[in-house]
Order: sequence, then structure tokens, then C-alpha cells
Amino acid sequence: MSTFHGLEMAKQALFAQQSALYTTGHNIANANTEGYSRQRVNFEADLAMPSASRNRSGMPGQIGTGVKAGSIQRIRDHFIDHQFRGENSLAGYWEKRAEALGRMENVLNDLDDTGLSEAMDQFWSGLQDLAVNPTNGGARSVVVHRGIALSDTFNYLNQSLTQIRNDLKTEMNHSVENVNRISEQVNELNTEIKALEIAGYIPNDLYDQRDLLIDELSRIIPIDVSYGKSGDHVGDAAQGLAVIEVKTEEYTDADGNTKNGYKLVGGENLTYQSISLAESVREGFSYISGIQLDLDGSPLSLETGREGTLKSLIDAYGSGENEGDFLKGLKDLTDLRNNFIEAFNVVHHEGVPLDETVEPVDFFVIDDNGNMVVNQEIIDNPEWITAALEGEGDGKNALELAKVFDEAGIKEAYAQLTGSLAVQVEDAERMQRNTTVLLSQLEGSRQSIRSVSLDEEMTNMIKFQHAYNAAARSMTATDELLDRIINNMGLVGR
Repeated sequence: MSTFHGLEMAKQALFAQQSALYTTGHNIANANTEGYSRQRVNFEADLAMPSASRNRSGMPGQIGTGVKAGSIQRIRDHFIDHQFRGENSLAGYWEKRAEALGRMENVLNDLDDTGLSEAMDQFWSGLQDLAVNPTNGGARSVVVHRGIALSDTFNYLNQSLTQIRNDLKTEMNHSVENVNRISEQVNELNTEIKALEIAGYIPNDLYDQRDLLIDELSRIIPIDVSYGKSGDHVGDAAQGLAVIEVKTEEYTDADGNTKNGYKLVGGENLTYQSISLAESVREGFSYISGIQLDLDGSPLSLETGREGTLKSLIDAYGSGENEGDFLKGLKDLTDLRNNFIEAFNVVHHEGVPLDETVEPVDFFVIDDNGNMVVNQEIIDNPEWITAALEGEGDGKNALELAKVFDEAGIKEAYAQLTGSLAVQVEDAERMQRNTTVLLSQLEGSRQSIRSVSLDEEMTNMIKFQHAYNAAARSMTATDELLDRIINNMGLVGR
């Protein structure tokens, strides 16, 4: 063993403690960095040397040779990450569903004085007044204008639901773009990570960036993540290359294997594939007919459970098997409107106008744009309203027209529509609260493991600083020992 062994051992200790101080400083600097996982240096005792002798063996012995920084490890629990991403998909689904249904409820909200029920009540009241004064021009004008108000309310509801549904389509496109963007970025990080791992490095910060992207992706679509080795000779501390699969219904591939996912981001082959939405038109309404993997052309089943914001948007918009909340609401509202128009016009044709020589006409009609309007002939000639059954002064038909609201079941049907929607909103908000609580608990567990505690880092800094000072003192002691041997022992050569 060299006389200078003590200096070498002190030098290694200085380097090791210095690397720990640098790592602590890196943790402190990134205390508020999103997605950052704290790091620590794993110290390892260097290989001990055998006692000095002429015939010593070449095996490890008793005299230590110091310390070395073995690896810099990320403090992260991959099992909790897996749980978090699964719950994140569920939370994303219910958050987006509660938001979409809430927007629909706001449109159909019937609690104020501007809703459909109020418009129907005002029109009904106008018909009642007309029944009392069937020859009064003012009463007839009120019925016309309140009929216009009812038509405008129906049209507003229809247009609002249509606009929100179009907004959902835009949001779906953005979600697909985000999936493709994240897949590309994860693949690029895989490429960088592979190059560094093969060179012997452990790129912890790149792992953090990749995990943050994967967390974001799990919010949009349900995924499974696994990791493959980047090379044959990389260290055990290397995390490897991320392989991301989109969870789907169970299917059999070309080789006869049963699977329940399609690979979105490859591992060793460093490839990824984008996705796109397939759209079709049925009964005048557009809907999502499928999701396509652009690389291999494989279709992704939409029936993947209630996971991910993309699936929630599709459920609200409408797909091949699922009519969708907004499309169903539009159809229900349209059916309710058409049934009312038909029933009202039938009764209107049974009455007699003030001018008995005029043939009764439809009160409500559907224009070329599909909107409900009051017949222009009625607007121009309010006396054509058939308030009478037998002749002038008879307001019996106005009463029959007022009864249409009850006999056609329009009020009851609309109450069922809004009531059913309220139950759906309540259920979605309850599930959103439940999943948010579970997600917060998992995130809390993740943060307790991987987040930076400034108090702990300051304690570590003091610990490593003292260790560094002790190593420096050891080097000084060894230097004094060598000085004594070299300069103060014996007189040979003087």
C-alpha cells in the first residue's frame, strides 16, 4: 500500500461528499419545478485492500480504500405512479363529463323567468285571455307575439345545444392533437435517454420530463406503461425506454394472441404512432365513428370504459353505438317541439277565424333553416287565429288550443328531460368529487415520496458539509504525517 494512500482516500471522500452537496443544491434549486423528483447520492465503500506482505493474495482484504459515489438515484415509487395514472384517467373522464352536462343543464335551466316553461306559460296565458275576448285585436296580437317568443325560445335552446356540441368537437380535436404531441415528445425523450444510458449515464431529469408527459397523457386516454432496457450493458439504475399502450377492449391480433391494448409509443424500435378521429353523418347529425391508429391502421374501440377526457367528450358528442348526451338532448327537444307543433296545428285547423270565409292555416311552421316560427300569414293577419269553434264571439277553440300543452304532454315531457339531466349532472359531479379525492390522496402519497423538503435538504447540506470538512481535515493530517517523515526524520542527504 502506498504511503500516499491516505491522501488518495481523503481525495475520494472529498469528491463523494462534494457530489452529494451538488445533488442537494440541485434538489433545492428545483423545489418548485413541476414533476421534479428529488435525488440522492448512493455512497458505496470502495474495494478494500489486503494487508501488505510479500505473498499476499489478490482478493479483498481488511484495509479500506475509502468511499465512492455509486449512483444518483431518483426517489420515486413506480407502483404509486401506476395507481395515480389509472385514477387520473377516471378523474379526467368525470371532470369533463360533469363540465359538459353542466353546460347542457345551464342551457335547459328552467329555474328563471327566461326558460321554456315560462315561455309556454306566457303563451298559455295569452290563449286564455283570447278565449275571454276572442274578437279583441289586442288579445290576438298578444297571442301572436307570445307564440313568436315561444318559437324563439325553442330555437335558442336548439342553437345553443348545437353550438356546445360543435365546441365539444373542437375540444376533441385538441385532445387528439395533445395525444399526438405527447407521443412524439415521449418518443424523442426515449431517443435521448437511450443514447445517454448506453454511454453509462443516468438521465434522471429526462426521466422526470417523460413521467410528467405520461401523467398528462393518462388524463386524456387510458394507458398502460412499461419499460424496456435501452441496451445490454446499461446499469440497473437505468429506467430504460417507456412503452405506452392504449387500453382497449380485448381483441385477438394477427398471430392469434389475445390483447387489450395497442402500442402507441414503442420502446427499442423508438417509434410512435399518431391517432385520428373518424367522423360520419347519420340522420343529418355528425358523430364519431371511430379512432384510428395512423401507423398500422388499427381501429381503437370506443368502448373502453369510462376513462380519459377523450372518451368523455365522445360520450357527450355521440359515437356509432352511443347517441351521445347532446345529440340525444337535441333529438328529444326536436321531437318535443314537433309533437307540439303538430298537435297545436291540428286543433287550430278545427276552429274558425274571425273571417269565416278564410280557410284555417297552420299557426306554427318549420322554416327552411329548420327553425320553428309563427306562420307569416298569422303574423300579418292575427284575425286568422281560430279562437272560435262555431262562429264569431265563441272562444271555445282558444281554450282547446290552451289544452294542447297538457294533452300533448309537452310540459311533462320537458320536465322529464330536465329532471333526467339534473340526475345525470348530480351523478357526474358526485363521481367527480370521489375521483378527485382519491386522486388527491395518491398525489399526496407521490409528493411525500418524491417532492423536495427544504428542511430535509438543509439538514443534508449541513451533514455533507461536515463530512467534506472532516475529509479535508483527514487530508491535512496525512499531509502533516508525510511532512514529518520526509522533512524531519534522519539526516541522510543533508
